[in-house]
Amino acid sequence: MDRDKFRDECGVFGIYGHDEASHMTYLGLYALQHRGQESAGIAAVRDGRVQLSRAMGHVSDVFDEDVLQGLAGRSAIGHVRYSTFGDSRIVNAQPILIECSHGQIALCHNGNLVNAPELRAELVRRGSIFQTNSDTEVILHLYARSTAATAEDAMVESVSRVAGAFSLVTLTPDNLVAVRDPHGFRPLALGRLGEAHVVCSETCAMDLIGATYVRDVEPGEVLVIGRDGLRSYRPFPAVTPAHCVFEHVYFARPDSYVFGQSVNEVRTNLGRLLARESAVPADVVVPIPDSGLCAAAGYAESAGVPLRMGLIRNHYVGRTFIQPHQSIRGLKVKVKLNTVRSIIEGNRVVLVDDSIVRGTTSRKIVGMIKAAGAREVHMRISCPPTVSPCYYGIDTPHPNELIAARHPVSEIRDFLGADTLSYLSLDGLREAVGASHPNYCYACYTREYRVAPPSDSDAYMQMVLKLPEDGPPSQP
Repeated sequence: MDRDKFRDECGVFGIYGHDEASHMTYLGLYALQHRGQESAGIAAVRDGRVQLSRAMGHVSDVFDEDVLQGLAGRSAIGHVRYSTFGDSRIVNAQPILIECSHGQIALCHNGNLVNAPELRAELVRRGSIFQTNSDTEVILHLYARSTAATAEDAMVESVSRVAGAFSLVTLTPDNLVAVRDPHGFRPLALGRLGEAHVVCSETCAMDLIGATYVRDVEPGEVLVIGRDGLRSYRPFPAVTPAHCVFEHVYFARPDSYVFGQSVNEVRTNLGRLLARESAVPADVVVPIPDSGLCAAAGYAESAGVPLRMGLIRNHYVGRTFIQPHQSIRGLKVKVKLNTVRSIIEGNRVVLVDDSIVRGTTSRKIVGMIKAAGAREVHMRISCPPTVSPCYYGIDTPHPNELIAARHPVSEIRDFLGADTLSYLSLDGLREAVGASHPNYCYACYTREYRVAPPSDSDAYMQMVLKLPEDGPPSQP
């Protein structure tokens, strides 16, 4: 089921000037777990040296009290990862810690570098030896080769050579540095916890530790946090921001603020506008949990149709769930979702979800709703059709795997088995994010990229994905 959704990318967290820095980082990563479930890591300064601990698995599996005590110090950074670039293995876990002529540095990265393959090939020709196949390591090799006078200048020089999306948090024995790419594709927020400074991907991490949100790290901004406090400057040429609109559609937690806006309010407004554009006579609105909840609430409110939890999600299905033979069709979906027949039977049902990627999971859910006795099933999607990959930090399938890239809405509807299917319009999406919508990136819906895609996208490792067992239909 998960392979019929976009994967969350990564989450970063950093704190400087707190006696329990590693514990605060652990809690911050716990709040950001939805952004990456493959690996987790924390780097902290202890006795003047940067110490590192990282492993595969969820935050609660990777860290215990003994590990955190070994990271005791007043500054720390952390990372949760889903591999949008590079294999899923421990060597690619972050933070990545190196020691070079500039001293020790640990780095966490959320985003994707579209020119990483070219830079990597150049560095290898010049003698660099790579330990990972993560694009993040490219930054560190550039950093290690820099002849800049200070570590801070070396980092700026390094990221000036990369293209794409990067929200970075780095840690040296002296400073914590946060850097955001000039377009601001991925979120990064600044907060305070007493006298300590906090940076993180989403404000929900601040809420958990009791920190106060101050502002976003601005696109193109470098924040240096050290003994003398916080210093901010902007060394990169100014460009028009291009915040990832899919953070509001799907990725971010509803209780977060990203890009200065409430995710819950934007997502609910998506549903309101969806109903305004494509309401249909119905008896009940049923969200596809969990990501369809806010939009479904907005749709139900605007359409005047009751919202009911007609699908129940099992939150305790592990990654190692063992499947019986393929003769039991649709088990992957059914083990995670089950219908409430008393809500569905005999009713006209509006199913609300945030997106359709391949369509295979949506088809199974429509079939489950019909099997539970629905009289009609109307599918409503709170974003436009996804027709193009993202190269800026989201695990998006190849265009051949995106059903909307190859088929019109009418054929997708028939493949799903729904009575009707409607997506939110691009104008509706722009209206939902408000007055600042020119600052958003809509490339996955428009094919209009702010930063040029990789010159050889088929060679780009983000695109090399395995098809699911019941891969996308060639003919809906």
